[in-house]
Parts: sequence; structure tokens; C-alpha cells
Amino acid sequence: MARRYTFADEPMSRFAVWARRMALFSLVAVIVSIIIVRSEWLDIAPAITTFVVALLPSIAALGLAVGALVVIWTDGLRGLGRTLAAMAIAMALLAYPTYLAYRAYKLPWLYDITTDPIDPPRYEALARLRPREANPITYAGLYAAEQQRVAYPDIEPLDEDATPEVAFKVALAVITKRKWIIIDRRPPQPTRREGHIEAVARTLIMGLRDDVVVRVRGGPDGSRIDVRSSSRFGSFDFGSNAARIRSLVDDIDDAIGKEKPEPVVLPVKKPAAPVPKRDQPAASTKK
Repeated sequence: MARRYTFADEPMSRFAVWARRMALFSLVAVIVSIIIVRSEWLDIAPAITTFVVALLPSIAALGLAVGALVVIWTDGLRGLGRTLAAMAIAMALLAYPTYLAYRAYKLPWLYDITTDPIDPPRYEALARLRPREANPITYAGLYAAEQQRVAYPDIEPLDEDATPEVAFKVALAVITKRKWIIIDRRPPQPTRREGHIEAVARTLIMGLRDDVVVRVRGGPDGSRIDVRSSSRFGSFDFGSNAARIRSLVDDIDDAIGKEKPEPVVLPVKKPAAPVPKRDQPAASTKK
């Protein structure tokens, strides 16, 4: 009897097998490297290096997957499912780094953004907590200010007609809601018409620590709020500090707007219609 030939008798593509293996290995390595970075088990430089190295197998997996597609098409081998799985995992792992590379190409190399480049809010409590290898706390100067103005023209102070006390209370509530670590807070006082908040924020994926300071000053018509956000490590922030300031300023502005009670409009009373006078009988005269 002749043996029936089935698709299962086709050999498996070795490219497909190794492509999926490399993709899975890279996935596990990336997850472990993110845990290492977020938990701060290593210093920042070797921790970031582990993340970069963990991405290399995904590049190899993508190359093997392309080779597997060619072999499967030309030789009729099995392994299409493994190849597609490897490509999906590798492309998912490389999507975010590719996006960051695009941001690095488009944006200036800044790590310190502020709404007031001429007189930026100062780090005081955070200056004592930063490690030695961290970026300097001194603002880079007019050259960085010009780069910031071109890249982020919408980053500017927030002027409100609320009192400094109300503006400080709202800013503190917004920061607390974001679950940032508040290091120092000094509300405005009669002798010091300036509020000061210092906090630590963390990036979404890697959990890197960024420092934030909010300054509230009184003015003739209300208060002015300035924000400064800077990365502790690295010479480029991929636009994260500007995005953080933009979001924080918008939330504070919305919250202050909700603090102001809407004026109560009382209904206008319409004047009562005049009562028509009844015709009175004319006085009779006796002759």
C-alpha cells in the first residue's frame, strides 16, 4: 500500500525554531532588566546597559524570522506559526525603543525643562538627596533656554487670579493625587509670599526618578505658578519633562477653575403691574 504523504511530514524550518527561541529569550530578558532598573538593584549605568543588551536577541529573532519566511516559501518547510510569533514578539519589544530613537532625532538634547528659564525654581531639599553621579542642579543657561523655546513653545508660566494660598493648596493636591514622592513643601506665608513644593516623579516603564519643583508667587492680580522638571541621569529626556510640565500645569489650571465658585445669578423681580383704578362716582351737588 502506498504511504499517504501529509503536510506533517514536511521538515520544520530551523530558522523558525531559533527565531521563536530568541524572541522568547529576549522577552524574558527585557522583563528582568526592567525589574532591575525599577528596583534600583544596580547603579543606573549598568542597569540601563542590561536593558539595551536584553533587546539584542529580539533583533536577531527578527532577522531569523525573515530568513525563515524565505525558506518556508522556497522549500515548503513548516514553521510559519513560529515565525509569525517570533516576528510579533520582536516587533513589540523594538517598537518603543524605535519610537524613542525617533524622538531623539527630532528633539534637542535637553534634560532640564522649566517654565521660567530666566529665574528657574531652585532645587533645595532635592539637591541634598541627589547622588553624586546625577545631573547638575544648576540650570544650563540661555543656550538651553533657546533650545527649549524652539522645541516646546507652549511651556510657560501659569497665571491665575487665585490667591497664592489657594494656588499652593491646589498644586499640592494635584501632586499628591499623582502619587509623587513629596520631599519638601513650604506654603506661602505673610512674611514670605512664595510657596515651594519639591517632589520626585517616576517614568512609566523604566521607573527612572525625575525631580520636580513647583513655585507659587503672589502677584498684583493673583498668583503665578512656575514648574521645573529634570531627569537625574542622562543628557536627553526624550521629551518626558516637557510632557510632565504640560500635564501638571493643565491639571492645576483645571483644579483652580473648579475651586472658584460660579457667581450666583439671582432672578430679577419684575415690577408689579399697576392696579387699574376703579371709576369713582362723581360727587352729587345739591341745588
